[in-house]
Amino acid sequence: MEELILALKKQIIEKLKLSDIKPEDIDAEAPLIGAGLGLDSIDTLELLVLLEREYGVTVPDITAGRTVFASVKSMAEYITERRAEA
Repeated sequence: MEELILALKKQIIEKLKLSDIKPEDIDAEAPLIGAGLGLDSIDTLELLVLLEREYGVTVPDITAGRTVFASVKSMAEYITERRAEA
């Protein structure tokens, strides 16, 4: 799980062009949207594409999305759960 969390942090930084942030600056349990990392809805769409392309998982609706994109840790947990189901 820790490896996946680190990979996600790096991918978030790269995908969202957060050049002034390092992986260790991102708290895995901090909110991604609004407070915490401060991402917006456009950033969330980018993360949705990241999950689909890199991990082959989809988020079925906005309600699930709020849970999935709550933090880096919740993203990692979602990916892990979906991989176990496949």
